[in-house]
Amino acid sequence: MNKYLSLLFAFFFIGSTLSAQVLTSPDNNLILTFELNDNGTPVYNLRYKGKTVMEKSKMGFVINNAPRPFSEGFSVISVSNGSSDQTWNPVWGENKEIRDHHNEMLVSLIQKGTNWKLDIRFRLFDDGLGFRYEFPVQEQLRHFIIKDEKTEFNLAGDGKAFWIPADYDTNEFPVTTSKLTEVAGLIDNVRKEPLAAKAPSSSLAVQTPLMIKTDNGLYINIHEAALVNYPAMHLNVDDKTFSLSAHLTPDKNGNKAYFQTGATTPWRTIIVSDDARDILSSNLILNLNEPCDFEDVSWIKPMKYVGVWWEYFTGGGSTWAYTSYWDVVIGKTDYSKLKPNGHHGANTNHVKDYIDFASKNGFDAVLVEGWNEGWEDNTAYMKESIYSFTKPYPDFDVKEIHRYAAEKGVKVIMHHETTSSVINYERQLHDAFRFMVDNGYNSVKTGYVGPIIPRSEYHDGQWMVNHYSYVVKTAADYKIMVNSHEAARPTGLCRTYPNWLAQESARGTEFESFNGNSPDHTTILPFTRLVGGPMDYTPGIFQGDLSVYGSNKAKLSTTLVKQLALYVTMYSPLQMAADLKENYERFPDAFQFIKDVAVDWDNTYILEAEPGDYITIARKARNRNEWFVGGITDENSREAIIDCSFLPVNKKYEAIIYADGKDASWKTNPQSYTISKKVIDSKTKLKQRLAPGGGIAISIKEIK
Repeated sequence: MNKYLSLLFAFFFIGSTLSAQVLTSPDNNLILTFELNDNGTPVYNLRYKGKTVMEKSKMGFVINNAPRPFSEGFSVISVSNGSSDQTWNPVWGENKEIRDHHNEMLVSLIQKGTNWKLDIRFRLFDDGLGFRYEFPVQEQLRHFIIKDEKTEFNLAGDGKAFWIPADYDTNEFPVTTSKLTEVAGLIDNVRKEPLAAKAPSSSLAVQTPLMIKTDNGLYINIHEAALVNYPAMHLNVDDKTFSLSAHLTPDKNGNKAYFQTGATTPWRTIIVSDDARDILSSNLILNLNEPCDFEDVSWIKPMKYVGVWWEYFTGGGSTWAYTSYWDVVIGKTDYSKLKPNGHHGANTNHVKDYIDFASKNGFDAVLVEGWNEGWEDNTAYMKESIYSFTKPYPDFDVKEIHRYAAEKGVKVIMHHETTSSVINYERQLHDAFRFMVDNGYNSVKTGYVGPIIPRSEYHDGQWMVNHYSYVVKTAADYKIMVNSHEAARPTGLCRTYPNWLAQESARGTEFESFNGNSPDHTTILPFTRLVGGPMDYTPGIFQGDLSVYGSNKAKLSTTLVKQLALYVTMYSPLQMAADLKENYERFPDAFQFIKDVAVDWDNTYILEAEPGDYITIARKARNRNEWFVGGITDENSREAIIDCSFLPVNKKYEAIIYADGKDASWKTNPQSYTISKKVIDSKTKLKQRLAPGGGIAISIKEIK
């Protein structure tokens, strides 16, 4: 229940100056100071336990055709303060209950000359700060274009940053670790990474979430929450002054946001602590999103799935396309008259094999990619109509798959790859969702590979941000869950729309098939990409040497046991066992952990963490007295210490420990592992060596 404990109003006459206003976090460790400088520009700074998090940082906008920048000449109308302490229950998540405890300050401003009004709302939690701009309805201002946002994040000094380049069309760059002062010298080389679509920022800039470990020992994460009807934010980097500033994704006309009064911007978020574990346990971004928008959530279910997917990346010969005839015309080509290529993966019998495998091993669903007409021309940017989302290939019997899957108690996950022809997808959306309902599908994986159509837009721009939300909300009307790939980075909207189970929006497992991920990659993502919401990372690859399939010479950057641990450290309510089913049949004892591990949790405990180095997490399964532990390391071997004090006291438990073998290494012997059992209790502290690129996975059950 939401309880505003206090509401104090301090009124100022228009034209007055504002003495510094101070807001503290509930635990008093964070102190926010807000003021107007001599130019009437809003300025804030932030301190944590006496250390500077943000030096004085300016705020405001540049509005198209405005007589002056909307970042100066302000006076104060009023300031109000309040507090809130409530708990809420997510539909699914890392914890079954989340506390939202914050202090708030709302500053109402008016600009001299224009008489335009602007409100700035600050919320200070124990784990950080959120603030947003609110444009009240007013006579003098209604519709306008935001040309720039002037929000600054001025750090006190240099620090180790975990960053990828700002790019309006992709977030799939590898993460670079460097000093902030080194970004300028590295970014051009990083941007050479070959990706399906790239649109680099016009200035030296990096993406959010940006993770920084400062030279004075603070961990700072900068991102945004509740990205609605607004472009995604990147961060300009001034490597000489340690200053960061908002860099909004434009459209190709150079405009950032088409806006009107009565609306608000997303929250700008700063999560901060002197303990890296607090960054991973923060709920600040979820707390800044609106409550669930649905009354009935009974149809929303976390899932574990397998699928016809990894075989397309291994080099073994499977293809998404049904035929080699490339000049097809959707709606006019009769595929039954075309010669099959003989390698089409999404055929009825093959999918039935995966349905059998899912049913036998307790998986909820099977993903099928390449089932529908249009994959022959899936890289064509000049064509608007590429795919049909209601017409299967001749060798994929939708009705029979529906019958067979229902008989086996398994769902099939629909795949809607758009190749970024978004206009075409929106035209077909309702037909596609009705087709799904008619054929027993309750979830869809969407994809946006390539440059966007309409051609004036980018993946991270306002228009596409609205599209992603439109798809999720429309899907809810049909009781369909969504897993979006190549979308803008998540900002906690899964609280409002819990059918938005997961996103990709980063460099996932598929890049392992290109030798594209480093051993430290998954020790960084929970501090960056996952801060905004769960990721469909697709772990569970047991056969890491892809040369066994043919021409692909790639090797994974992890041991087999680390692949198990990722089911715990890379949180998602949608987890795939991504390898070929034959490889799980080769390692049934290790596969048992994937079968057992939960996808929904009562409680999460961050045991150890250092970005780029290691993470160890324990979680209690939702509504079950079972616990799972995952620990991972980078390219360096280390000893993980698992403090079992998260277990209830005065009880005994059996721990099944999946560990790297003595000779294990991601480079030379990734499939070496051991499995052992041990009786433990809440006083136990387990010590376990992790191999280079390795991990530890533990399942725990109470001994009755």
